[in-house]
Amino acid sequence: MAFVILQACCNDASCVDVCPVNCIHPTPDEPDFMRTEMLHIDPQTCIDCGACVEACPVEAIKAEDELDDPELPFIELNADYFEQHPMQTGQLDVPKPLWRKADFSEMRVAIVGSGPAAFYAASELIALKGVQVDMFERLLTPYGLVRSGVAPDHPGTKAVTDIFRTLERRKNFRLHLGVQIGVDLTHEELLAHNHAVIYAVGASSDRRLGINGEDLPGSHTATEFVGWYNGHPDYAERTYDLSGERAVIVGNGNVALDVARILLTDPDDLDRTDIADHALEVLRTSNIREVVVLGRRGVAQAGYTNPEMMALRHLPGVDLVIDPDDAQIDPVTQGILDSPETESSVKAKVSLARKVADEGGRGATKRLVLRYLTSPTEISGTDRVESVDVTRNALELTDSGAVVAVPTDTTETIETTLILRAVGYRGVPVPGVPFDDARGVISNNEGRVVTLVDEEPIQGVYATGWVKRGPSGVIGTNKKCAADTVDLLLQDYVAGALADPPQDAESFADLVSERAPEVVDFAGWSLIDKAEKAAGKPRKRPRVKFVDVDSMMAVVRGD
Repeated sequence: MAFVILQACCNDASCVDVCPVNCIHPTPDEPDFMRTEMLHIDPQTCIDCGACVEACPVEAIKAEDELDDPELPFIELNADYFEQHPMQTGQLDVPKPLWRKADFSEMRVAIVGSGPAAFYAASELIALKGVQVDMFERLLTPYGLVRSGVAPDHPGTKAVTDIFRTLERRKNFRLHLGVQIGVDLTHEELLAHNHAVIYAVGASSDRRLGINGEDLPGSHTATEFVGWYNGHPDYAERTYDLSGERAVIVGNGNVALDVARILLTDPDDLDRTDIADHALEVLRTSNIREVVVLGRRGVAQAGYTNPEMMALRHLPGVDLVIDPDDAQIDPVTQGILDSPETESSVKAKVSLARKVADEGGRGATKRLVLRYLTSPTEISGTDRVESVDVTRNALELTDSGAVVAVPTDTTETIETTLILRAVGYRGVPVPGVPFDDARGVISNNEGRVVTLVDEEPIQGVYATGWVKRGPSGVIGTNKKCAADTVDLLLQDYVAGALADPPQDAESFADLVSERAPEVVDFAGWSLIDKAEKAAGKPRKRPRVKFVDVDSMMAVVRGD
């Protein structure tokens, strides 16, 4: 018997650290780690010790003989990975770099943001004796997209926050909630009080389609919709008209599938999650019976991961539909599948889509239709969205070998009253910090923030997470990303490239208190956290979220 990694895999790689036989791959030291959609356990090498099960922060590992029917495909998914990546002997324990053994007892670092990338960076720094870390977040709740982005019906994924809570007990870590950098404190003030500043502010904005009608009422960004049903204070007051029977989602990444699933899931099932009450109330009156997801390129290039797709096949009361023509293998895709360099996950994605197309519907009352090689060209309506015009695409190879979607003469109009645009996240500029507008990230070289003109490193300024590399990877991918950035910071400190801050630590604490007198610390967040869980208990829900600042502050003050 072997253990199997399942859908909730977060790529945190805690399991890799404890495996005695190095059977979990790719490891953070392997080049595929930052690109893979999940980790895999080699069934031939696994010795059934169970150490990985205990270490997994999101409970994504189960014994092979304990899998439910919907989880059985993960056995094949794991095996396929190792067929392409045979196990090689190697040293599991990589010695820490020499610069991590230096004396950092006087170093002070500010981290802007409180999502996974920020907390992973903080954990790396706190592990070094004596480093003082101050983390800043404009909201009154930490954890970023784990709280406001992960779908409410994926509670296992949110369990990763348990490992972040351990920082609450560390005296050299301070959390400052309700402090906005660029408003309450400036970038220059952070640098004046710290040896370094790490920006981990994520990617909170959306890319646009650039077509006519994009801003009609009834056309919304997926970011706003996800924030709305997750209780993000910025989006709690948004309204969505779900009176029509069809919704169209543009884009086919994991966010698109999350949104589609929430729109079609039985509200009674959602009532067992931490979905925002205002969203649940609207979803109970929803008339939506069909969600159409549009992907610009083919099945092999689909943005979603295989685990997310697998979950859709078992969504109660919903038919998953793929037109057999969309699952046909064209010459370009065949060439991709025949290439020995193509990842097993891509081949599995094509195989899964063809299987769904062959199965057809089961006669359920709701449908989730996945369409490929389809691009919207115009959104139409008199006063609000009434339809979207789409064009059929064909795949072509460029001279560089890239696969591009080229429009054909085949067009179609899809009637709908709701369009949700999920074509990618992008970062938002931070006042005083160079921002690469074309890429939607802070201008940086592997984590060192650089000037826009000559790309020269800016002393003491770093980036990690999505605002460093763009919106790619899953939660745990940020662990290695953060470790890489922190390594650069430590190298610079040891080399004497970071100047001592002109202001002392005590004056920094005074400045924060002066500029943000109602700042909330970890203890204050714990009160909010406990109150939300207490409110959920009588309703058999994990929590009932506060969605406005006043309610949260009332809890913190004890009102």
